[in-house]
Amino acid sequence: MTVALALLLAAVAAGSLVYCTLTVVAASRYLAVAPAPLSSTEPVSILKPLSGADEGLEENLRSFFHQKYCQFEILFAVRSESDAAVKLTRGLQTEYPEVPTRLLITGEPPYPNAKVFSLDRMMAEARYDLLVMSDSDIRVTPELLQTIAGEFQDSNLGVATCPYRAVPGSSIWSRLEAIGMNTEFLGGVLVARMIEGMKFAVGPTIVARKRVIEKIGGFERLKEYLAEDFVMGKFAADAGYGVSLSSYVIEHRIGTEGLRANLAHRLRWARSTRRSRPAGYVGQVFTNPLPVALILVALEPAWWPVFLVLAVARAAAAWAVSQRVLNDPLTRAFWWLVPVQDFLSFAFWVAGFFGNSIQWRGRRYYLYRDGKFAPLSR
Repeated sequence: MTVALALLLAAVAAGSLVYCTLTVVAASRYLAVAPAPLSSTEPVSILKPLSGADEGLEENLRSFFHQKYCQFEILFAVRSESDAAVKLTRGLQTEYPEVPTRLLITGEPPYPNAKVFSLDRMMAEARYDLLVMSDSDIRVTPELLQTIAGEFQDSNLGVATCPYRAVPGSSIWSRLEAIGMNTEFLGGVLVARMIEGMKFAVGPTIVARKRVIEKIGGFERLKEYLAEDFVMGKFAADAGYGVSLSSYVIEHRIGTEGLRANLAHRLRWARSTRRSRPAGYVGQVFTNPLPVALILVALEPAWWPVFLVLAVARAAAAWAVSQRVLNDPLTRAFWWLVPVQDFLSFAFWVAGFFGNSIQWRGRRYYLYRDGKFAPLSR
């Protein structure tokens, strides 16, 4: 049994070595594509669903008012006037009267995915076809819309997803999660892009054409999915539209989380990923080579060179993604936390195979096999 397990782990280790190599190559290929020069200035509608005054919200929102672009509008959506985000938003509207903005009070969402309901309401009010849908914890530079508009000069492009550089809050748990996002998550996206092309969208900032969303069934079709970004890209690709990984890197301000909140957040992410894309979730075993190699060496100490080889391969993959693509100062400063995060990530990956319910914004939901979800009885 021990020999059989060791051979299985050795096979996984070999697969991990291949994956790390592919990550380095995929990062180089992504960087080799020059951003499209901007030759037209199509107007843009920015959609911002809000819920509460999260850490850094005012500066996050302010960054969208500072766009170096000739024609754009910003739409905000909250459930009620009493939402803490309303005061901040109205203050920014007063501070920047030259920027066309609207704040929508949507009421309680009838959709399981409240964010999708907010996006649906805002899209109905948006003046322009090109939509930038961005979460409240995103911060950008003034060049965002210039870059996006240049890329969407491709008439077949229907959906784009922006890679993101996670910026943590003050807690160690937030820092570890950000390191994982910056060294591990994007690598899988880049490899998938290189091997089969972008057939999905993922992340807190998605760009799409209104007519494409309407063509794939509108937000009504997305309302029961937890990973609405993923299926939006999938449905667009299935309908024959182009899906791309943008050249513009956003900042994802993940805020400060304590241990309990961070554990719940990671477990929700793992379970939702397993339900949304089960085959890809199983394949994540290759993205965490260090825990696999350590278990292998524990069973067969003579295989210790495998651990060293995989450590070098993992370091190369992490550097390619976090430094070459994302230019991440966090990983440069705390590189020694990468192995710690890798072992945590592996533990949550294993835990994600068990259980089909999640806790989200104070409510429990059941995750179905097709990636849809529904609230459980209180």
